[in-house]
Amino acid sequence: MSRVGRKPIPVPAGVQVSTDAGTVAVKGPKGELRHALPSGITAEVKDGRLHVLRADDERRHRALHGLSRSLLANMVQGVTGGFAKPLELVGTGYRAAKSGRKLVLTVGYSHPVEIEPPAGVEIDVPNPASVVVRGIDKQAVGQLAAIIRDVRPPEPYLGKGIRYSGERVRRKVGKTGK
Repeated sequence: MSRVGRKPIPVPAGVQVSTDAGTVAVKGPKGELRHALPSGITAEVKDGRLHVLRADDERRHRALHGLSRSLLANMVQGVTGGFAKPLELVGTGYRAAKSGRKLVLTVGYSHPVEIEPPAGVEIDVPNPASVVVRGIDKQAVGQLAAIIRDVRPPEPYLGKGIRYSGERVRRKVGKTGK
């Protein structure tokens, strides 16, 4: 049996979990999330804990057991504390600003790049060299952070670009002059 899937998910006070017809809804202080469970996987709430169960030991069900448990645990964590993904802009003249809900990036192109966040995800710009993506859905936060990073990924020679906070960029040696 999956070690990850077997582990129960503690449901903190103030969080309501409801399961019906293969769908799990988690409601907490920060919002509400829903997830449709794959066939063969069920969830039930017992003694303040959410348990994820599988129908049998078929290979597909074993593979989805731990995944479903992780997704549901992320939903519970998201509605209680939320998720944040910080990014850094490294490079001369690289800066970020907010215009309404949109993020405006000036990263060396002939034009500024505007990014509109999806519903449920917020963008914060604490200073011009950093951006923080926040939300309750871990997948949506990570996806938007990846889209922002792809505007100008860090390059290996000078290290310029947009990177995740704490990301290490492997540097290459440039040309050697004779």
